[in-house]
Amino acid sequence: MDISYDYYRIFYYVALYGSVSQAARALRYNQPNLTRAVKNLEGELGCQLFSRSSRGMRLTPEGEKLYVHVRAAFVHLEAGEAEVLQSRNLEKGAVYIAASELGLHYALLPALKQYRGRYPGIRIKISNHSTLQAIQEVADGAADFAVVTSPTTLSPFLEERPVKTIHEQAVCSQAYPALAGRKISLARLAACPMVALGPDSKSYEWYSDFFAAQGVQYCPDMEAATADQILPMVRADLGVGFVADCFLQNTENLIRVDLDPPLPAREIRLVKRRGQSLSAAARELERLILA
Repeated sequence: MDISYDYYRIFYYVALYGSVSQAARALRYNQPNLTRAVKNLEGELGCQLFSRSSRGMRLTPEGEKLYVHVRAAFVHLEAGEAEVLQSRNLEKGAVYIAASELGLHYALLPALKQYRGRYPGIRIKISNHSTLQAIQEVADGAADFAVVTSPTTLSPFLEERPVKTIHEQAVCSQAYPALAGRKISLARLAACPMVALGPDSKSYEWYSDFFAAQGVQYCPDMEAATADQILPMVRADLGVGFVADCFLQNTENLIRVDLDPPLPAREIRLVKRRGQSLSAAARELERLILA
């Protein structure tokens, strides 16, 4: 049965107010049109839905049965409309982000500080992964976008935008005084113990390619699980580590190794599905990250 949605809407408001005139004011319709719509709905269903009296419109037993279902439908519709409006106005919603460690520290946290202050009703979920894992979360649809460190390897279904340039520094403890105050070649550095992320990370791949371009094998002696573990291991005299600037606020008792050639810069990049339609909440966070 193909009955107009407007008929049910008018039926709902007439039943709610018990009056055609009050329903007409609420809906901003003229009263004859509402009366006609109610009669048309009764004709379509083949039964009387209201009993008319001087006291107004009262539901018949059939009308009461219908009203239970129509009221439930309209409560859900109105709740859905309110939720969409709140989401559009950034009052409510959720954003899911996958981030590598450096992506989190360099780009995501500064943007989130602004975002949280402006939109406290938005829920934010962050999963901290390697670059490869974060990109896979986006490809699988588990994250709205990823904020990761170069290098990136993308499928044709993904796209990326640069966010900012980052710099890393070779550092060691005072246990390696021969590395202080002079230019150090990669061959000389490779002869020292080194601390690095594991071979399954993009950082390892990036440094391996950099060393190989200078004819030097990259072969770290100790493996850290996360980037923020490297500096404590360096401070414990375990070797030379490559540490991002954001982790080097306190360089007391550390030696900054002056490399020849110097380390090239890397990039933080935002990765998302190609042609993806983000929610209003996710679009606003993306805007702040890229600003």
